[in-house]
Amino acid sequence: MSPEPQNHIGKTSERLNVSLTIGGDLAVARIGFGAMRLCGPGIWGGPRDPDSARMVLRRAIELGVTLIDTADAYGPEVNEQLIAETLHPYPEELVIATKGGLTRPRPGAWENDGRPEYLRAACEGSLRRLKLERIDLYQLHAPDPRVPLEESVGVLVDLRAEGKIRHIGISNVSVDELRRARRLVPIATVQNRYNYGDRSSEEILRECERESIIFLPWYPLEAGGSASSIGTLARVATRHNASPAQIAIAWLLARSPITVPIPGTSSIAHLEENVAALCIRLSPQDLAETN
Repeated sequence: MSPEPQNHIGKTSERLNVSLTIGGDLAVARIGFGAMRLCGPGIWGGPRDPDSARMVLRRAIELGVTLIDTADAYGPEVNEQLIAETLHPYPEELVIATKGGLTRPRPGAWENDGRPEYLRAACEGSLRRLKLERIDLYQLHAPDPRVPLEESVGVLVDLRAEGKIRHIGISNVSVDELRRARRLVPIATVQNRYNYGDRSSEEILRECERESIIFLPWYPLEAGGSASSIGTLARVATRHNASPAQIAIAWLLARSPITVPIPGTSSIAHLEENVAALCIRLSPQDLAETN
């Protein structure tokens, strides 16, 4: 029988104090919280248990999480509303990162909309729902193939000049798209899918390292579908008396000094387990096996 994973909750505060800086002036802990899963099934509608969802958000703050990731498309809109209803007025150190550029015409559907007029309306809607005068980190959710990237990013530059955005990030992009965006404005973060089982964004992760851009890997707990990958994580987890999910997070933290994983959950127990992964230090043997 596999050992029960150790949460190490009493030890996490010291590790959470180890932070990275977004845009040169926003210090965030090395693990954030992805609020998407606090929506209803299919990321549509509100949570089945709103009180439980609020407890998860409050517990994240208690554990020292200082970055919450959301988007206007989550719900849609209800995810941002839930965060504001639960946490506003926000702790001074909390960074709310939201995104615009995807729409939800119906459950299960995600459509691009990178038109400047849409992104302006999306940002202003997020400001109202989050009860903010300025969004610390606003990210283009994804490039729209029908709209030049420069036009989409350009309106974010305008919103930044108007004081509605503090820092700009981009999500689901290639290295070329990142470089094009950076010709217009400093890019503070890149948020791409990246995890132990899916390393397709490896090239852009390395680009972010070279340019000192914080990388927010989404879907961080995916282990890969092969028996070999799953078995490797399980074997390393056993050595650390941890869960494979905790090792997946620890691997992301060790993979690069600029990563801030944003695992999401609707469970306090899973939240505590995820945050406790900060206490796991992978050995050279662990890293060789998981490379």
